[in-house]
Amino acid sequence: MQKIVKLAKIFSDINRIKIFALIMRYDELCVCEICDTLQLSQPLVSRYLKQMKEAGILQATQKKQWIFYSFAKENNPVLECFKNEINKNILSLPKLIVCKRK
Repeated sequence: MQKIVKLAKIFSDINRIKIFALIMRYDELCVCEICDTLQLSQPLVSRYLKQMKEAGILQATQKKQWIFYSFAKENNPVLECFKNEINKNILSLPKLIVCKRK
C-alpha cells in the first residue's frame, strides 16, 4: 500500500508528471536538460527527481560531473498504468533543450 501512496503523490503534481514524461520520451536526461526544457528551478527539479528515485521509479548514473536519470528496471503494474496514460499526452511536451555544458 505504501508504494501506491508514493506513486500517487508523485503523480499528483503536473511538474513531476512532465519530468517523468520527458524521461519517458528521451530515456535518459540530466537535471539541466529538464530545468531548461520545462523552465523549472534546479532545486525543484532535483527534489522531484530525488522523490522519484526514492520511490524506485528512477535510477541515477553519474558520468563525469553530471548525473543522468533514467527509469529503474522495476515491473510495477500501477506504474505501467501511469506510463500508458502519460504516453497519450507526451507530444504536448516542449522540445528538449540539450545541455550545453556536456
